[in-house]
Amino acid sequence: MANQRSQIVMSEDEIDTFLTQQRSATIATMGPAGQAHLVAMWYAWFDGHLWIETKAKSQKVVNLRRDGRMSFLVEAGHTYDQLRGVSLEGTGVVVEDPEVVWKVCVDIFERYNAPYTEELRPFVELMAKNRVVVRLDADRVRSWDHRKLGMDPITLGGSTAAFLE
Repeated sequence: MANQRSQIVMSEDEIDTFLTQQRSATIATMGPAGQAHLVAMWYAWFDGHLWIETKAKSQKVVNLRRDGRMSFLVEAGHTYDQLRGVSLEGTGVVVEDPEVVWKVCVDIFERYNAPYTEELRPFVELMAKNRVVVRLDADRVRSWDHRKLGMDPITLGGSTAAFLE
């Protein structure tokens, strides 16, 4: 199995491309009783870091101020032969600097909406109001891309297949 694992690991460039192209992620912080607090998030990916923007008083920020441990997961692919993903684990750093908050908010706005223009400033200002950003300083990166296995294509099936786009 270790040999197969080494076959599917993504290179740094592949990880960068994958995270640049994907849209939704799952973020985990540690809740007050030690349970994982999982949330789906949109994100920014630049300067080798994952970034999220969130309300300053959100549960994930409260969790990170108490315990900085944070994990991030993005996966894609609907059949085993197409599965790929990246998991990052490390420390979530809450950043309140207005210039950094603005930069991350503009990046996320562009990533999910449209290129930023001054006419769109009010939308990004609303997005940044009462917000902080979190930068994930990753200590561990795991990746997989089953397409590298060269498997024969698997037909999409099962009870959920009819619901996929």
